Amino acid sequence: MKILVTGLGGLIGSAVHTKLSVDHELTALNRSRVEGVATHQADIADFEAIRSAFEGQDAVVHLAAKAGENYPWEALRDTNVEGTRNVFQAAVDAGVKRVVFASSGATVAGWEHDEPYRSLVSGDYARLPETWPMIAVDLPPRPRGIYGSTKVWGEALAGHFADTTPTSFLSIRIGFVNAEDRPTNPRQRSVWCSQRDVVNAVALAIDAPASIRCETFFANSRNRYGYRDLTRGKARLGYAPMDAAEDRFSV
Repeated sequence: MKILVTGLGGLIGSAVHTKLSVDHELTALNRSRVEGVATHQADIADFEAIRSAFEGQDAVVHLAAKAGENYPWEALRDTNVEGTRNVFQAAVDAGVKRVVFASSGATVAGWEHDEPYRSLVSGDYARLPETWPMIAVDLPPRPRGIYGSTKVWGEALAGHFADTTPTSFLSIRIGFVNAEDRPTNPRQRSVWCSQRDVVNAVALAIDAPASIRCETFFANSRNRYGYRDLTRGKARLGYAPMDAAEDRFSV
């Protein structure tokens, strides 16, 4: 397949590059050149500048984003709101069959204000019940911060385009991925996702049956103290994490 990846130069993008380049022809849509791959250099906030990158592509993986709460609203708006709309619209205009959107677990991180999720992410395990309700993708979003809210927008926009165009959209609510590839504090122990697991989630979303028009699923590793329900991804796409926070956790 010919696959266009936005944000290929980032942490997740680099891991995706290593995996997908084995079987697919990749093109990067990036503000700076990505070594070893054809790169269309442009800012996704500039619709006219990015449109030609989508021509002839079979799939698009949209990873580019301003992640976290350390950015001003203008940066989040330009990249995560307008930029995401531009990527989706350009993909539809070019006749791309599938778009995979890197959403975030931040869309539901607001649940961490309540018990038992507060104790889970703080590491107060003595206060936990034996089992706890998992947060499923079909529960209403509860974003934490403006960043999480922009990802809710992206998921809603994906649903709109899936309903009104021939392009299918799959949104992956990605957990915490870091360069160390291991959790280093209690919250990460709950929401961590290994690089191997997130790459597998992206690959499964690309290869999902054409009958799946719109889907959202969580991608975390197999974490003992996790609260995000992974059953939807397993049932619909076969997502089964290979790693677990407990195997790599250190302080």
